[in-house]
Order: sequence, then structure tokens, then C-alpha cells
Amino acid sequence: MKKQIRLFVNGEEHDLQLEANRLLLQALRDDIGLTGTKEGCSIGVCGACSVIKDGRLHPLQQVFIEYGGFQCGICTPGQIMAAKALLDEKPKPTEDEVKEWMSGNLCRCTGYYKILESVMAVVNNKISPDFQFRKREQQAKIQSLDVYKSVTKTD
Repeated sequence: MKKQIRLFVNGEEHDLQLEANRLLLQALRDDIGLTGTKEGCSIGVCGACSVIKDGRLHPLQQVFIEYGGFQCGICTPGQIMAAKALLDEKPKPTEDEVKEWMSGNLCRCTGYYKILESVMAVVNNKISPDFQFRKREQQAKIQSLDVYKSVTKTD
């Protein structure tokens, strides 16, 4: 049996008809089209599917964008949630404490430098005060045989 629900995501309202057992992850990715939230372990342990529900861009999200800590994006939700839990518990950790706390989150892209740099930017209050998050373009250009074709998102 489907239920009517209303979600407010990134400042936008979404009215959805969902089955009672539908996961928030599925609603965000499949019904709303927001693919930033990832499925990692499929049982809710690794943190990849974690979301912050207060509706604002958290300073950690901002610095992960500014400092390049998001890399490919697969581990980013878990990294941000782990860093948020650390900063909630200890607002001014040392680099070594951040490394220790974050050691349970795997990143297959790099040596973790940009992730550590992003977290330490929040710790040291090196956040751009005039940061503007840019929403994804509704149009994209796809290169095919050296010809660009405009592709418009359809709803």
C-alpha cells in the first residue's frame, strides 16, 4: 500500500506516493533523482547512505566541495558523517585525532590528504564566508564524434 509523503530536500518540496517499505535512499535517488547519496554496504553500517536532515549545507559539506575532499564521491557521505560525529564530540581535534577517528572510513581514490584537509578547514575555521553552492545544470553537453549535442533533462 502506498502512502503520500512530503519531503523537503535542498530547499525544494517533493510530494511522493511511496510504498511503506521504501527506503529514504531509494526515494532520494530513484524518485527525486538526487544521486549524491550512495548505497555502500546495503545494511546501513558503513555510513555511505547517511544524510543530514536539517535542510542546510553543513560546513563540512561546504569544505569538502571547496577543498576537494569529495574525490569520486562514493565514500563522501560516510566521511562527512564520521567527521560530523567527531566534531560534535570534540570541536577542536588535532590532526592525529581526526586521522584516528576517520580510520574506519575507506577511500579507494587517494591517500586521504584532501579529506583530512577538508576536516581540518572546519576545525581551523577556514571556511569561505561567501561560498555559493551551485546547483547542477539542467543541460549538459555530450561529446560524440567531435559534435556537441545539447541534452535537456526531462521530468
